[in-house]
Amino acid sequence: MTDAIRTGGCQCGAVRFRIRGELGRASICHCRMCQKQFGSFFGAFVTVPSDGVEWVHEEPSYFQSSVNIARGFCKRCGTPMTYKSPDALEISIGSFDDRSDLEPKHQVNYASRLPWVEKIFEAPVHQNPDYYARQEQIISFQHPDRETENWPETGLKL
Repeated sequence: MTDAIRTGGCQCGAVRFRIRGELGRASICHCRMCQKQFGSFFGAFVTVPSDGVEWVHEEPSYFQSSVNIARGFCKRCGTPMTYKSPDALEISIGSFDDRSDLEPKHQVNYASRLPWVEKIFEAPVHQNPDYYARQEQIISFQHPDRETENWPETGLKL
């Protein structure tokens, strides 16, 4: 991974971050708590340097999901963002503006994985052109995947 400044944030842009320093292990976790945090099949995180994270606008809110783990999220839009243990801070890979080089290299809590998760990408790809044409017409209020001075253009108050 790189020593460059990495940026990212939640869906609405209220919680943004800048990271300086080398990123650590990128992984997916199959535990039930990660499944519930993301409302998905697993959670995907990368370890970040604890002294290299700068929160912009607001910091995440936290839910203490177990004795040692607090899970951060945006209190405005609900985006799951962090996994904080006494030893490390991990940020969800999907929260980064550029995720292209954050390929998970490890799976943790593999025994808790859903039995069909390894087959999901064998499912047929949806090919209806009308569906994709409608998707292109959606007006999004999601924060763009970049740093911006004048966000949000929608008038949302951060």
